[in-house]
Amino acid sequence: MHSSLIGQVEKANRYARELDRVSFDEFSLTFRGDNDTHTVTLHAGQWRCTCHYFGSWGSCVHLLAIHKILGPMVPEEPPIESSYELQAVTA
Repeated sequence: MHSSLIGQVEKANRYARELDRVSFDEFSLTFRGDNDTHTVTLHAGQWRCTCHYFGSWGSCVHLLAIHKILGPMVPEEPPIESSYELQAVTA
């Protein structure tokens, strides 16, 4: 193997360990839950999930799992009460 390629592999391995180097700005993924399959998206700093719980509470188990998997690479999760309480306050 060429020495320059070895250096590139070593650098890639170091980058892979330093998760704070990577941040997702937007993405979409499919989450196969126990009861149904949902789409989780991140767009312009806003999270969305197609599950019913997210629609009421602004967060859900799918989003919390994504944060456990991707950790510091994704923006902070919204508070569980965000959208539901905001709807109640502004109504």
